[in-house]
Amino acid sequence: MRTLTSLAVRLLLLIGAVVSLIPFLWMAIASTHSTSELFTSPPPFLPGGELLDNLARLQDTIGFGRVMVNSLAVALVHTALSSIVSAMCGYGLAKYRFRGRGLLLGVILATMMIPFQVLLVPLFQMMASVGWINTYQAVILPFLASSFGILLMRQGFVDFPDELLESARIDGSGELRTFYRIVLPCVRPQLGALVIFTFMGQWNSFIWPLLMLNTEEKYTVPVALNTLTGLSRVDYSGLMLGSLLATLPLMVVFLAFQRQFVSGLLGGAVKQ
Repeated sequence: MRTLTSLAVRLLLLIGAVVSLIPFLWMAIASTHSTSELFTSPPPFLPGGELLDNLARLQDTIGFGRVMVNSLAVALVHTALSSIVSAMCGYGLAKYRFRGRGLLLGVILATMMIPFQVLLVPLFQMMASVGWINTYQAVILPFLASSFGILLMRQGFVDFPDELLESARIDGSGELRTFYRIVLPCVRPQLGALVIFTFMGQWNSFIWPLLMLNTEEKYTVPVALNTLTGLSRVDYSGLMLGSLLATLPLMVVFLAFQRQFVSGLLGGAVKQ
């Protein structure tokens, strides 16, 4: 009976995996055909011969190589800075005793319930007042302090032994040195999970870069792909190819941090 149950579970998981991969398979096939071929009846189910033409048109139309570099630079800088800020804030909330700590934690939790759309107008006015419109710092800096990231890292620091911190301080280690050399390596699973979430969020961000960036040379991938959608014609094959190529950095980041990602999520699930 247990063997049959195990086989049934594996079969269901296999079916779920196949169903999940079908959109990616169709995206890969569609990127090798022209837009007109995608609307034939029946639609093509095998790869075509338009991949190089679609890639050349994508490069000529939106400068796809340039916007990929733009997105990578923005996402990597944002991920690095946001991870450091979240880790330091989470460490402070977990290991330092100060008046109002519980209130501050409650405020951070409350900010997670504020819809992003509510912040667009005041943030835009702030960026305009300091002259940051059409700059990358306006895309990167406003969202460095992530409530989710702070709470995730705090959970990783809560169970870190206070005795080790005291020993490091007695040995003359400074607070920053203790944090970076002793504490932070012990929460690599949570940090890896945070890196994946942060990179994916920034890489897929569309509305805020669309508001901030108004020159094509500075567009990120989502904003640039949006320009392929016109009023009278949509370049579906270009969209499919661009979307397919845009998923590659996400896959690389996930594969690089997948072990830490799973460990971080499971570790946070059993925290008391």
